[in-house]
Amino acid sequence: MASFQNLLPANGAWKQDVTSWLQEDVPSFDFGGFVVGSDAKSATLWMKEVGVLSGVPFAQEVFDQCKLEVKWNYTEGSEVNLQNGEKISIAKVRGEARNILLAERTALNLLSRCSGIATASRNLIKVAREVGYKGIIAGTRKTTPGLRRLEKYSMLVGGCDTHRYDLSSMVMLKDNHIWSTGSITRAVKDARSVCGFAIKIEVECQSEEEADEAIMAGADVIMLDNFSGESLQTAAQSLKQKWKGEKQFLLECSGGLKLSNIREYLCHDIDIYSTSSIHQGTDVIDFSLKIDVDH
Repeated sequence: MASFQNLLPANGAWKQDVTSWLQEDVPSFDFGGFVVGSDAKSATLWMKEVGVLSGVPFAQEVFDQCKLEVKWNYTEGSEVNLQNGEKISIAKVRGEARNILLAERTALNLLSRCSGIATASRNLIKVAREVGYKGIIAGTRKTTPGLRRLEKYSMLVGGCDTHRYDLSSMVMLKDNHIWSTGSITRAVKDARSVCGFAIKIEVECQSEEEADEAIMAGADVIMLDNFSGESLQTAAQSLKQKWKGEKQFLLECSGGLKLSNIREYLCHDIDIYSTSSIHQGTDVIDFSLKIDVDH
């Protein structure tokens, strides 16, 4: 099985983020490091809640930059279940005491955030598959500034699609684009003139009539935005039947989708369901790092 870590560029650009995060946590003096000193110690990294482990390469880089040795007991993407409700040892960390404590909070924060997103993603995918939906569940671009790589990475670990990564990845023409240019047709035409054949164009539509215009204009993806469950299914079926054999396009549903309501929206005529609920305001998974008393 391919490793998610291989998604991260070999040029190490993402490692600069880790350097910045560590510098943010100790901008001048490490007073705690002075207290504990440089004696060799070992520590246990505990996962204290059920969830999907994610963020291992980022945490590993924290430990590497702090000159620590780490042995992981679980692979990334594993669903970790607590034994009799007890916390689980995820990894063993060894090195100077001051370096363990320097790495502690940054590594834990990264694992907590990443694992929370991966867990939310996995849970949403499970619900979709349980009711027989075989299409795409995707995150959105509503990511935290500075943490997009981290959050998009964790969506993938959890089994969800990342949708477009940034404004350069795909053209998405939303209501403000349409209002600014005057029509869907003109907006699509202008976009195609610069993005060429290699980049998809998606149009946000508020009605079946707008969807028809977008399809006729040559949009690749039609987003049916903020439709109710019943009206969504009716519009999707109508559009697929109407344009069958004439135009090729994907249908996407977006707007207020979350674990508690996605079942009522799922239908086979929709190719993609996109949501920010798997990464925006998600719960974190609790981790801790404790120095071993006997080592």
